Amino acid sequence: MLETPDFHASQASEASAPPEPELVRWADAIRQAAQEARPLVICGGASKAFLAPAVPLGHHRLDTQAHAGIVAYEPTELVITAKAGTPLQTLEAALAERGQALAFEPPHFGAGGTVGGMVAAGLSGPARASVGALRDYVLGIHLLNGRGQYLEFGGQVMKNVAGYDVSRLLAGSMGALGVIAQASLKVLPVAPAEATLRLALTQAEALQQLARWRGQPLPLNASCWVIDSAHAPTGTLYLRLRGAIAAVESAAQLLTRTTGGERLDAAAAAADWAACRDQRLPFFQTPPDATCALWRLSVAPTTPPLAGDWPTLVEWHGGLRWLWAPLEAAPVLRAWAQAGGGHATVFRLPARHASRDERVTPLSGPLLAIHQRLKDAFDPAGIFPTGLWRATP
Repeated sequence: MLETPDFHASQASEASAPPEPELVRWADAIRQAAQEARPLVICGGASKAFLAPAVPLGHHRLDTQAHAGIVAYEPTELVITAKAGTPLQTLEAALAERGQALAFEPPHFGAGGTVGGMVAAGLSGPARASVGALRDYVLGIHLLNGRGQYLEFGGQVMKNVAGYDVSRLLAGSMGALGVIAQASLKVLPVAPAEATLRLALTQAEALQQLARWRGQPLPLNASCWVIDSAHAPTGTLYLRLRGAIAAVESAAQLLTRTTGGERLDAAAAAADWAACRDQRLPFFQTPPDATCALWRLSVAPTTPPLAGDWPTLVEWHGGLRWLWAPLEAAPVLRAWAQAGGGHATVFRLPARHASRDERVTPLSGPLLAIHQRLKDAFDPAGIFPTGLWRATP
């Protein structure tokens, strides 16, 4: 029999009431939705709305953008706390003024992204394989659950604690467990040096080289392989180095000398990495045809290339494969991803696809049971999005 813990509000620090009028309005809206048994749709900047199903008529909307602002920022402690509706661009600008940044490079997908949406989506950018995921930088979360209770999890320091790390559980939960009110995040200083190299390699060659380089003391930060006919018809690997000045310069010289790679202009390369992060590269903008979906396959970095003619872009030193393929290819793609120790997700639906098929790999029985118990504890009335958190009726 599966043993999973019960989660109660008593496991969090619960305020007697939401601390601000805007949060009181949220709590009232949540309780009304629960009483009426009507789903509640959480709306921030809508920059990641394509990840969620279309909102049916009759659903309540809860707009979080008015709850904005940086609550606290301690540059010497490498911690920043911001309300959920704070624009992501505002947060990053405040960090940049002090020479700091969000090391996991969260995707923006437009100008409207917010801190709450960033945490709820749980997405990380090109540097994820080297610096860690968004969830690794979440220190604390304030949340309104499905009962309208205001709960506080975690804090503003990195430390070992007894019990379950609910703050990081909320990273990537897509609003299924509650409405994020504010988040405390660990930040890091901007690296002193950076260099981007371009190498002509096939996908198999790039994966082999990346596996070899990961075992060496090189300041690898990000990588991107794609077929770029303007430079190499069989494929191009872009490799970003970050770290101490001496380490970056030494590695750049070594790799260009031994591989024949080319060092790119720093400003142009920075713009290209931002475009990769936000899926503005030609690969993401030009699907083969209107029937193809953009698939996101998370696998072990050493997994060989997938056989077939589907256009592919590789990130995270081989651990993330983006691929354009029809929805009918789901059995093949999911079987391949599972064999590679991962899973396959439909990240963007085809342009000519009106229905909402299963976008994620279904959970196994034990994992689904854990998700169901968490969902029932945080959202007993089921007013927040379901996703993976409950079995589909």
